[in-house]
Amino acid sequence: MTPDEMARLHAACFTLPPPWSAQELAATQEGRFSFTLERPGGFLMAQVVAGEAELLTLAVDPGARRQGIGRALVAGFLAEARARGAESAFLEVAEGNAPARALYEGQGFAETGRRRGYYRGEGRQEDAILMGCSLA
Repeated sequence: MTPDEMARLHAACFTLPPPWSAQELAATQEGRFSFTLERPGGFLMAQVVAGEAELLTLAVDPGARRQGIGRALVAGFLAEARARGAESAFLEVAEGNAPARALYEGQGFAETGRRRGYYRGEGRQEDAILMGCSLA
């Protein structure tokens, strides 16, 4: 998937937090510690630094949801993170994104904290829920 294709998909998935641009996605892909996983209808970007894996973003085409794409991408993230030596994984998700929170909980993540009013845009704000899991 090209950065432009990824940006179109990201824009179809997110309004808050704001979607990433093709330039932001390309720059993230070029990061020394970053990796991207793709499946038809979705992608995930992550990084592993100093024994910690961070899931940066996950986008699944709204028309292709509930087909296991997100679950497969998160499982792939956890496997790749372990292969790169990560001992733990973390992410943040908008409080109101119940489907994503359920997906992450189903993959072993638990809430570890909250960033109040972290996501802002379109005249509203929303808390970020921090989630983490052990990869040991």
